[in-house]
Amino acid sequence: MDYTFRFRDVLREQDLLLEGALVTLQLSGVSIVFGLLIGVLGAAMKTGHYAPLRRIAGVYVEIIRNTPLLVQLFVVFFGLPSIGIKLGPMQAAMITLSINLGAYTTEIIRAGVEAIPRSQIEAGMSLGLSGGEVFRYVILFPALKKIYPALASQFILLLIATSIVSQIAAEELFHIGAYIDSRTFRSFEVYTVITAMYLVMALFFRGAFAAIYHFVFVRR
Repeated sequence: MDYTFRFRDVLREQDLLLEGALVTLQLSGVSIVFGLLIGVLGAAMKTGHYAPLRRIAGVYVEIIRNTPLLVQLFVVFFGLPSIGIKLGPMQAAMITLSINLGAYTTEIIRAGVEAIPRSQIEAGMSLGLSGGEVFRYVILFPALKKIYPALASQFILLLIATSIVSQIAAEELFHIGAYIDSRTFRSFEVYTVITAMYLVMALFFRGAFAAIYHFVFVRR
């Protein structure tokens, strides 16, 4: 194999790479927050007593979970301007990732909610708690504890999936890597470094979520 590895050409662009990684982390963090909020709302609708809300949540989950993320991204970024809604790359990326994550977290949280024994819910109601208080204190917290590992895994998958928003020129890590590749023509070195950076960020997320689990659920 007649190939000379030259990682220094890539590492010379470390400032750009770090900026791209920071954008990736910011994009992931915002999408996780809003995706989780959407998931909690969707789970409340799917497990509620109102059939129209259950149907709306069900249709949303089925559409999002059964269509490609890239198609959803293109609909938001390229499709919405056709009806007068124009979004920048980062805005479109955050909205799309949040909506996509929300569908998956809806099902994860729903499963956790339905795993709570009916007797436990009835005990909360017998104590005089309102419906909202029962959902918040009797249902939601124990359910989140049960499903936390699945949620954490989904959040890490979201971090990895952010690379797809490079297709609309959102300046996250993968987009920066492609830009550096176009300047240096060191494809192997560029994408090896990018892979290592995604791995480090994923491991950081895993460690952070483990710490949160210990602090919120174990110590409590």
